[in-house]
Amino acid sequence: MPSENNRQDQEERPVPDPRDYLSNERTYLAWVRTSIGIMVFGFVVVKFTLFVKELSIMLQKPLPNHDYVSVLGISLVALGVLVVLISFLQYKKIGSQLGNSNFQPSASLSTILTISILLIGILLVTYLVVGIS
Repeated sequence: MPSENNRQDQEERPVPDPRDYLSNERTYLAWVRTSIGIMVFGFVVVKFTLFVKELSIMLQKPLPNHDYVSVLGISLVALGVLVVLISFLQYKKIGSQLGNSNFQPSASLSTILTISILLIGILLVTYLVVGIS
């Protein structure tokens, strides 16, 4: 009789599929690449503002000083760090849910990133339009 109970327990619990874990890992690595891209873009924004300042000194022509662009670049680097942290927590959470056969999808990371990039994009477009005028 005990062997029948063991069979029932095994039938009730689904066997974890390694493809689910590998998919979770691929998704995590995609978020890591995204966060690196965001950080690099922030670094480029900051370095470009420094280049423009140096160029204005060399040409002895004052250019408009927009310190908020440096803040925007630093914010992008911070956003990249935040994305990699949240994606790691999401990766661990999903891995645990897969192990317990209790997966609950969540779009929080995508929502946070989309809103943040949208706001930063609006700020950059505004800067470029004002800078050209």
